[in-house]
This record gives sequence, C-alpha cells and structure tokens, in this order.
Amino acid sequence: MTPALSRAQIRAFDAAAVAGSRVPSLLLMENAGRGATDVLLREWPHAVGAPVTIVCGTGNNGGDGFVVARHLLVRGACPQVFLAGDAQKMSPDARANFDAWRGVGGEVHVLLSSNTLEASRERMAKSAVLVDALFGTGLDRPIEGFLAAVVEAINGLSVPRLALDIPSGLDCDTGVTLGVAVSADATVTFAHPKLGLLTPNGARLVGRLHVVDIGVPGATMGGTERWAGLIEPSDVSAWTSPRAPGAHKTSAGHVLVAAGSPGKVGAARLVARGAMRAGAGVVTLATWPEAAGALESQVTEEMTARIDRASIATSLAALTEGKRSVVVGPGFGVDDDTRAAVNALWSSWQGPLVVDADALTVLAGRPPLPLASKNAVLTPHPGEIARLLATTAAEVERDRFGSARALVAKTGAVVVLKGAHTIVAAPDGRLAISPVSCPALGTAGSGDVLSGVIGATSCSLPAFEAACAGVMLHALAGEAWSRAHGGADRGLLAHEIADWIRR
Repeated sequence: MTPALSRAQIRAFDAAAVAGSRVPSLLLMENAGRGATDVLLREWPHAVGAPVTIVCGTGNNGGDGFVVARHLLVRGACPQVFLAGDAQKMSPDARANFDAWRGVGGEVHVLLSSNTLEASRERMAKSAVLVDALFGTGLDRPIEGFLAAVVEAINGLSVPRLALDIPSGLDCDTGVTLGVAVSADATVTFAHPKLGLLTPNGARLVGRLHVVDIGVPGATMGGTERWAGLIEPSDVSAWTSPRAPGAHKTSAGHVLVAAGSPGKVGAARLVARGAMRAGAGVVTLATWPEAAGALESQVTEEMTARIDRASIATSLAALTEGKRSVVVGPGFGVDDDTRAAVNALWSSWQGPLVVDADALTVLAGRPPLPLASKNAVLTPHPGEIARLLATTAAEVERDRFGSARALVAKTGAVVVLKGAHTIVAAPDGRLAISPVSCPALGTAGSGDVLSGVIGATSCSLPAFEAACAGVMLHALAGEAWSRAHGGADRGLLAHEIADWIRR
C-alpha cells in the first residue's frame, strides 16, 4: 500500500527528510515545483508559448508556485505571477523562490484588494492554464474575506486549473471545504497522497490526481501514529494466490447469503453473483419462505434454502453448518424476524461475517450484542453508519475517517465505509483507502455486489485483507467497465460489476 498522510504526518515527513536525509527544504520545494511543471505540460502541452497564470500565497505553497513559474519560463511558456498577500509576510522558502523568480526577470503582480483583483481578471482569463498555489496542506481554518474572493475569482474563470499539493480550501485531514475551495481540473500532490484528497468532496475538487516525488526515498516519518494506506492492485495480487490444481468447489469456499424478501429478491441474487464471480465455489441463498419461490425460479448456479420463521436461530445454526463465510442483510427486510436473524448470526456465528444493508438498519439504535465473529466486516454507506453512530450523514461526511474508526470502536468489526474512495478501518488501527473514485459505480445494487465479493474473499483471507481485496476488485471492475465504454460515468448495471471482476 502507498502511504496516505494527514497534515501532522506530512509535516513530520518533511521534517524527517530535512533532518535525517539532510536534504535542504529549498531542494524539496525545487523538486516539487519541477515535478508539477512536468505534469502541467503533459496535461496541457499547448501551454508552451502561451500565458500561464500562477496565483501564489505567502506560504510554502506560494513558494512551489514561484518554482513552477521559473520552470515554465525555461520551457517556453509565458508565466504571469500574482501574489495574493503581503510580500513582507512570506515564509523563508517562499521568499527565496520569490527572489529567484524576480532574479530571472520575472514580474510579480500583487493582489491586495478587490480593485486589483478585478483589474487582473482579464489577464487571468486569457491564460492557457491557471495554477493554484494559494494554500497548501497547512490550512486548518476557513478562507474568508479578500482571499475568499480570490478563490471565487479563480473558480469563475473558464480556464483549466491545476492545484499544487491540494486545492486551496480543501482540508488536508477530512476533505471538507474550509469556507471556499478551488475546484481543480488536476492536482499535483507532493511525496504522498493526502487524506483529504481521498474523500468524496476531495474527489469532486481534485480532478485528476498526480503524485510526484520530491527526491527523498526512504525518509522516515516521525511520530507513532499509524499511516493510512492507499490500496494498490499489487496488494490484491499478493492476497489472491492461484488455486491448487486439485481445488474443488468446497475447497474454494461455500458462502451462505441470508438476504432477500418479497419484492427484494434481486438484492440476494446480486450478492450471490458478486460472490461467485469473486471466487466462491458454492453459494447458498437463505431467505424467508414467502420469497423463496420467486428466488428459486430465477437462480441457476446458486442453491436456495428457507429460514424457518418459527425457529429462526435454530434454522440459521443448521444453515451455517459447513459454510466458510456468511453475508447477511441485502433486501432482507427490517421487521422483528430480520432483527432476530441478524442478532442470531451476530452473537453465535464465529466464522467470517459480512453485515450489510437491512442488517445494519436493524442493528441501529440498539445496545450492541457481543460479536461472536473475529472476522466480521460491516459495509455501511454514510446514511447507515450515521444511524449506527446516532448522528447524521452530513456529519459522517465531515469526518469519514473518524466515523469509520468510531464504528470500529463500537463494534469490534472491520468497517468498510462506502463512497468515492471507500475506507476500510480495522480494530488494530489499520486504515486503507481505495484509490478509485468511479461515478459509474453509483448504481442500484452496487453495494450488494460488494458484500458478495467480500463474502468470497473472506473464505481465504482475514477480515481486513478480505475487505480491502473486495473493495479493490469492485472498484477496478467499475473502472474497467467505464474505460471499455468510452469513459462512461453512468449506465453500469450492478450485475455487470460482478461480471467485470473476472477481467
């Protein structure tokens, strides 16, 4: 996994790079600016010979901007630099690169009032690209007043925008907007991805994300806080070993899916399809008697079973016998019988357990029973985790990482918080993030397929690794479908996600 850093961690990383590797901070800034210039010219090659606007702040992010301006000048672009703030208040490294820019003949236009901003709009509007170098990862309070007007002016221009390190106004830790934020077409982040970039709001503001190194391989971050990891395809390859030549359906894993109810049998079928495509050898669909007939008429590869409403716990105990993992919840209903079924599996099934959808709903608002499974995975979306934590979906989105960790602490299970850049949090403190933000996956039944995929990966992996592998397979399937359909961001059907996993 690639480390994804918080604000405190990136500060520690930078400090360790300077102190441990003895790489001067000015050299780090030079490497960052040069790497950002490389990305800019790859993204917008027509910038060569054209005006490029760089809007700098007085901190180190502004220093990165001055470096970009100098490298653009060398490569044949026509950079025009604006400083939003008092030059006397610049950080030392920003001041050094401000002086270097002026030393090669560069001009700096100072923006200190609405009048100077308004007078500069026309020049900015004629740019091939605009570079946002106002605020970096250190911003931890809302942007207000004149600087907010600068951000709004940047967003109001019909010019492609490149953000340096993080779009100005995006919180590095949570991904919330601090008052106002630049909406970028692309973002170049330095050394490592930042947590705030890997959230739904981050995905909305970041555009295409590029990570460039700053020349400090092996630098050690100080502090004891565990790093979050960005899941990579190679991680899935490492976890998913080839089957033995003598493998058979039972050795591949038998998954029990307790799901479906009248009018919602499709959810159960999607879970089963996700599990089968992700490698389960056998899937048994267990549902209520009144839904079983409809389900039996539709399935081909899966087996079916009825849950006895008169003896729910005993019925489920018999059905789980010999199974490798259990998935419960999709389309299952939210009545007292569903609650009894979920409680029975929660408190007695000791194997891998994936809890989703209606099962999460019936768990909400009640004192948690002791969780029998040591390999349980909960897969809530923001509304479901909000009910489990007695808060709101909006509050969850304000701190997705904290919300996931809070539910882990409450339940002792691995938590998969779904959304753009899905989060996987474990009881031992590990945190993983999907690198994928694929809007095509926003389709009915997508989450049902994911729970089935995790049910299959749970047959051979511990809960955290099973959840990470399932999340990544699901995300890559959505991305692959989108690429095959000309970059389409809609029209994907949930069963197609399952079918594309094999690719």
